[in-house]
Amino acid sequence: MFDRIAILDWSAAGRPKTGKDSIWLAVADAEGVRATNIPTRTEAEGAVAALMKQGRTLLGIDVSLAYPAGFAEQIAGGPLDLWGWLAQHISDAPDNSNNHREVASLMNSHFQGEGPLWGNGAKAEIDGLPRLKPAHALPEWRACEKAMRSAGAQPSSCWQLAGVGAVGAQMLTAHPMLHRLQHNTNTSVWPFEKPSENVIAEVYPSLLSAEVKAHLARHPAMVPDQAQVTLLAQALWTLNGNGTLAQMLHADLPEAAKIEGWVLGQDDPIALRRALPPVQEPPRLRDDCFAMPQGVSWVPVDEALERLRAALTPLAQVQALPTHMAHGRILAADTVARRSNPPRPNSAVDGYGFAHATTGAGVQTLPLVKGRAAAGQPFDGAVPAGAAVRILTGAILPDGVDTVVLEEDCAVDAASVTFDGPVKPRANTRKAGEDVEAGVTALTQGTKLRAPEIALLSALGVPEVQVYAPLRVGVLSTGDEIINRPDQDALPHQIYDANRPMLLSLLDRWGYTPVDLGHVKDDPKRIEKALDRGADRADVILTSGGASAGDEDHTSRILRTKGTLSSWRIALKPGRPLALSLWNGAPVFGLPGNPVAALVCALVFARPALSLMSGAGWLEPIGFTVPAAFEKNKKPGRREYLRARLNAKGEAEVFKSEGSGRISGLAWADGLVELDDGPAQITHGAPVRYIPYAMLGLT
Repeated sequence: MFDRIAILDWSAAGRPKTGKDSIWLAVADAEGVRATNIPTRTEAEGAVAALMKQGRTLLGIDVSLAYPAGFAEQIAGGPLDLWGWLAQHISDAPDNSNNHREVASLMNSHFQGEGPLWGNGAKAEIDGLPRLKPAHALPEWRACEKAMRSAGAQPSSCWQLAGVGAVGAQMLTAHPMLHRLQHNTNTSVWPFEKPSENVIAEVYPSLLSAEVKAHLARHPAMVPDQAQVTLLAQALWTLNGNGTLAQMLHADLPEAAKIEGWVLGQDDPIALRRALPPVQEPPRLRDDCFAMPQGVSWVPVDEALERLRAALTPLAQVQALPTHMAHGRILAADTVARRSNPPRPNSAVDGYGFAHATTGAGVQTLPLVKGRAAAGQPFDGAVPAGAAVRILTGAILPDGVDTVVLEEDCAVDAASVTFDGPVKPRANTRKAGEDVEAGVTALTQGTKLRAPEIALLSALGVPEVQVYAPLRVGVLSTGDEIINRPDQDALPHQIYDANRPMLLSLLDRWGYTPVDLGHVKDDPKRIEKALDRGADRADVILTSGGASAGDEDHTSRILRTKGTLSSWRIALKPGRPLALSLWNGAPVFGLPGNPVAALVCALVFARPALSLMSGAGWLEPIGFTVPAAFEKNKKPGRREYLRARLNAKGEAEVFKSEGSGRISGLAWADGLVELDDGPAQITHGAPVRYIPYAMLGLT
């Protein structure tokens, strides 16, 4: 645990500078987050040294702490030895004038040829420091940068000293300062050394690029560097408090990290992003959204569903995620194809390509041009009219080719290809964009991103998507008769809690974030505190028990007196009472206490409602008409849901009892038979509507 987090955005400017592309220092601690703009490196070093001397400080600096393997070893030894070498050779005056270019030339002299460092931005020529990128044997990227690039990030090369995106000069001026900090304070350098009281670590603010962009949209006067250090300090301070930062600092890293360093948080960027507090107020429901009209008593199921659908709106926050990390999320906006699929006309088979206009009927013999076209290896040049080229599946059609003949239909020698004509124009080829064209809407808002959708967006060059954050749904059990855990002893008048684990499991299966709010006794103050806790931690709350109007139905009474309760008496069996309320802005679904009724109400009402609030839209259950393997005389007035399963003949059998406390029937069944509101005389073989558990997200 650190007492403060400091994030330093460095600059190699040759004169004092403030504003954009200058030095920014953000400090997060128990008092909040503060960002300071510092005009010179000398002042910045003094400010950071003062922080480190206070102890228990993590300094994250947006500078690569080491070079690719082979560089430091050639000059000074290890990466921290190179810091010491640079501290001896770099002179950095209080007015920011420095000799980093001359030192870069000296470093290059340790290598054959021109050396890896380049980018002389001065007017005068400097021997040994080329202006343009030279050829050299050292790697362009460290292992950590390769990993970030494969994940879509775009770190800059450490070898470039000047020009757009250059970071080399920052490293040369920062490493001497860090060397002095390390030796003048009780400071270790991660991951080269075991963490001590103070720690220096490399950070990469672009891991929060989406959040920074959103922050700047709300604060247009803020400098981007200021936003970066502020948000990163805030995120790491949160991770410091919950223990995640300590785990990051002690995580197992690749062997290359001991030589080349590593970026703090790069292995879990989502944890870093989620550590930031919400930046926008979530949408709220109207206080009277669940109110029933005067005089309404029993509500048919269909009317209740329509009223519920009209009352609700999406509640989930919108966030940006890399496409490859968005599996299971719901699109919050239409997604447009950045490129066509396929991007260019290509071959659908292995064969030979040519211009169709140069062929006709009968045996066709075309001379072969030298070379071939393969996927990822386009043919260099154009194919002359009357000639053919070897082409493989997925290869871009070269200029002069619009048709491909399958290799199995050809006779080939070293000079020519022969086949029977005529061949259809554009045979065995794919048009550019025949799957999806660039600029069109590929997927619409509300689409759930499964593996197929991830594949489509990736193929269309969509690197990032706007998605809804997972809906957080709290589950609270109430009742004096409830025993919280099955490993505890229960007296004869007590029962084990079945509803809470059932509902938490159900929510997890539906793709939401279950929030276990635990169990509370029938004590109004405890129930109020539990509801307060639920409204803080969850977007929606499900309760079970206490939804009626009995003497011990405290949940219903509390929601009525201190919330905005509307008790819906649904014409439904099982599960007539359904309490709907708002508590501190969070919708509350009060489900019946009997497990069968609680599950049926959750499947019929909570499932479509949660889907709508999550951003995925309203869900209608899909059912099938099957023959009945039972008999029943149903009375009018209520819709009924019977626990059912299909037998070997495809007929629906129903559980032997309709009691809402018979939990074994839920496990026995593999679906529900839905009997409509009116009267019905069900006989063997009569058609009934059967809804499999799988169509209710219960598998």
